[in-house]
Amino acid sequence: MTLTELSATQAASKIRDGEISSEELIKACLERIDEVDGDIEAWTHLDPDYALEQARILDTQRAKAGPVGPLHGIPVGIKDIFDTADLPTENGTVLDSGRQPVVDCKVVSLLKEAGAVIMGKTVTTEMAVFGPGKTKNPHNTGHTPGGSSSGSAAAVASHMVPLAIGTQTNGSVIRPASFCGIVGFKPTHGLIPRTGVLSLSPPLDTIGTFARSIEDIALLTEALVAYDPGDRDTRARACPALQETLTTEPPMRPMVGFAKTPVWDQADPETQAAFEELVELLGDDCRDLPLSEPFNHLVKMHRDIMNADLAKNLAPYYERGKDKMTTTICGMIEDGQKVSAVDYNTAVDGQDLLNSGLNACFDHYDIIITPATTGEAPAGLGATGNPIFNTLATYCGVPSITLPLMEGPNGLPLGVQVIGPRGDDARLLRNANWLIQRVTE
Repeated sequence: MTLTELSATQAASKIRDGEISSEELIKACLERIDEVDGDIEAWTHLDPDYALEQARILDTQRAKAGPVGPLHGIPVGIKDIFDTADLPTENGTVLDSGRQPVVDCKVVSLLKEAGAVIMGKTVTTEMAVFGPGKTKNPHNTGHTPGGSSSGSAAAVASHMVPLAIGTQTNGSVIRPASFCGIVGFKPTHGLIPRTGVLSLSPPLDTIGTFARSIEDIALLTEALVAYDPGDRDTRARACPALQETLTTEPPMRPMVGFAKTPVWDQADPETQAAFEELVELLGDDCRDLPLSEPFNHLVKMHRDIMNADLAKNLAPYYERGKDKMTTTICGMIEDGQKVSAVDYNTAVDGQDLLNSGLNACFDHYDIIITPATTGEAPAGLGATGNPIFNTLATYCGVPSITLPLMEGPNGLPLGVQVIGPRGDDARLLRNANWLIQRVTE
């Protein structure tokens, strides 16, 4: 097994025990990037000297006083909407070309406190919305990697780094992770602070994590949980024991609810067939879960919040350079300008209403499964795919994870999205791990 094939958990253990150095791991990752990124183009800012400098400092610290934290010496890719003091942050737009923050965002500070190496900045779509960047799908470079966290998903999938971070306002973590055949996790809204990250829609924006295993998802996510007064949606709380809980067996056999959701007809026929087979495989562990009538309004309410907030938060860009923005994002901003205060407040109130509906579901089911995407990654690089199956978890702020358990008709990955109760991220990961074992046994 080469160094770039190691999971983050394995690499961290070897660095901690002195079997390998962080510098050796970073050099291996840089060699891998040189080998494959010419075709995939996952990175927008990469400074090998900076990455190696961090690794050498961490190796010296480990030799003197032991590991700094749980991610000691592990390289992490950073979506290019997270402010970094040592690398540019251009938010996927020429309007921010050359922008250099003077301080790190909270998440990057937490990564450094945990001992991580900031490997570089990964490609994002235009302002983390729909305008695709240059990144290609590692499984087939003629297909989209998804978005908006395109580079983060592709870099992890192609073994350039074991871990990366992204954001989700609709489907920007789950969708690219599914298309690229890796694990992507969108935690409970407010679990990870967003201070210093491009703001699109505070009621929806969520920091997410990418890895090739669920164990690595737990490792990375646990290091990022924090209260930050700069993010009013975070709370002072005990850090959920994600890694510890993941290693335990569920006290009772989980009951799985299969929710077709109101957008089931948008799934490709092959995706529908694959999920019907999955439900059959799970047998008595799974039952169909019909959602109540209010969920029929989910997509409109999410769109009203997102577009209205885009109109507000991206107004400075629109006013000084809409001619340099794609027609897609300009159209969303213009639609958002037309959302009335009544419709916006109705949509925000709807979050509590639908969360009540989900809580009623979780009285009877431990997890809910749906497709992560409408199908496998579409051909072409002009769009990033449909996020419609991710809207439910994002709008309600509940945790969701995609697992690479299926394959589409063209041999490309197809993810299973697993949704859990709000605030119960540790149990969701444990039950998702049970599902992996149940399906692959």
